[in-house]
Amino acid sequence: MVRFLFAASALALGTAQAADVTVLRTDRLVAVPGDSSPKAATILIEDDKILEVRDGRISDRALSEEGHTVEASYDLGGHTVLPGFIDGHVHITSENNPRGRLQRVELSSADRALMGAGFAKKTLMAGFTTVRDVGADGEAIFALRSGIERGDVPGPRILASGNSVSITGGHGDGTQGYALEVAELLKSPAVCDGADDCRRAVREQIRRGADHIKITATGGVLSNTQTGTEQQFTNEELAAIVDAANKMGRDVTAHAHGKGGIEAALNAGVRTIEHGTYLDDRTIRAFRRNDAFLVPTLLAGATVAEWAKDPNTFLTPAQRAKSAEVGPLMQEMGRRAHEGGVKIAFGTDSGVSKHGENAKEFALMVDAGMTEEEAIRAATVVGSQNIRMEDKIGTIEAGKLADIIAVEGDPLSDIELLQTAVNFVMKDGEVFKAPQ
Repeated sequence: MVRFLFAASALALGTAQAADVTVLRTDRLVAVPGDSSPKAATILIEDDKILEVRDGRISDRALSEEGHTVEASYDLGGHTVLPGFIDGHVHITSENNPRGRLQRVELSSADRALMGAGFAKKTLMAGFTTVRDVGADGEAIFALRSGIERGDVPGPRILASGNSVSITGGHGDGTQGYALEVAELLKSPAVCDGADDCRRAVREQIRRGADHIKITATGGVLSNTQTGTEQQFTNEELAAIVDAANKMGRDVTAHAHGKGGIEAALNAGVRTIEHGTYLDDRTIRAFRRNDAFLVPTLLAGATVAEWAKDPNTFLTPAQRAKSAEVGPLMQEMGRRAHEGGVKIAFGTDSGVSKHGENAKEFALMVDAGMTEEEAIRAATVVGSQNIRMEDKIGTIEAGKLADIIAVEGDPLSDIELLQTAVNFVMKDGEVFKAPQ
C-alpha cells in the first residue's frame, strides 16, 4: 500500500511509475547529439529501456522515496554521457592480415564465428553498441548475430547482410588469384549475372537471414584483380536488385568508389553508398535528390594508403596499386561531401582496419571539416536513421533502448578522447564496462 502511494505521488509529479531501476548520474549528458547541450542529469533504466531522463542529480534516497527500487547506481561525474555509437560499416568476422588469402582456405565458418566473437567484444568495449556488417561468411555472421542476441557472447547489436551480392569476377567475388578448382569451391551463393539471377541472389540472402542487402556496385581496392573502381553491375541488374530487396522489406547499400557507379546505384534506389571516393558536384546532387546516405569509411582509406607505402606490404600487386591511388583520395572526398550537404553516417570498414579501433574515424571526420559534434551525431542520430532504428537507438530518451556510454572528459572539444577514454558501456540496459 505504501509503495502504491509513493508511485501515485511520483506520477502526480510527472515522473515515471515506480520500478526496479538502474540509475546513472552525470554532470554532462548529451542526450541528442547536435540538438542538446551537455547538462546534469539522472537517467533511470528499467530492464533494457530508458524509463526516464531527469534534469539534475537525483539521489538514490529520493528515488526510493518515490517508490523506485534502485538495483544499481553509477556516478559518472567527470564524464560526458552519450548514446551508444553505431558503426554502419564493419566486417566483424575477419581482420586483414598477411595470412588473409591463405585463411580463405584454412578457416571454417565456425572458425570465423569464433574469431568474430573476439572482434565483437573489442568493438563493444570501444563504445560501439550497434554495428552493421556489410559482407561476411553468411553462416558465421548469422550465428554470431544470434549468439549475441541470446547473450552467449558479449558484443554489439549486429545488423547483417550475409554475403555481398557481386557479379562474377567482381569486387565481391573474392576468388580471383586462386586455382580454378579452389575458386569454384570458394564461390559465394551471392555471385550473380543478369537481372533475374541477381533477383535470385537477393532472395537467397534474405532467406538465409539478411537484415539488408549489400552489393559491390563498382570495383574495389582489396580485391585481387585489375578491374578498376568503376561500375560493374549493369543498370538493369541494379534495378532488379533494389526491386527484389524492397519487395521483401530490405534496403540496399552499395560499395561504390567510381562516380558512374555511385550515380547508377543512387538512380536505382540504393539507400546508402559506402566509400564514395570519386564523387563530384553532380554526384552530390544525386545524393540529395535521392535522400541517400554516405558512409565514407575514411579510416579504411588511411589504412590502405599506409599499407601501400610499406615496401614489405602483404598486399598483392593489384591491391597495392589500387590502395596507393584510392586511399589518399578519401579524406578529400569526405570534405567535399560534408560541404555539399550529403547526409553522412559513421562507418569504418573495420576488418580492413583493426576492430576496437573504430573511434579513429572520428578524428578523420573532424580533419575532413566536420565539427566534433557533427562527427558524434553521425555515429548516433544519423547512424540510427541510416539503419532505420531511430525509434530505438541513437539518442538517450525515454522509451528507447538503454545503449549508453560515458567518456572521461569532453569529446566535444577533444575528439581523440573517444579512442582512449570510453570508461562506461551499457547495451540493452546491461553494463559491460564501468569506471574502476
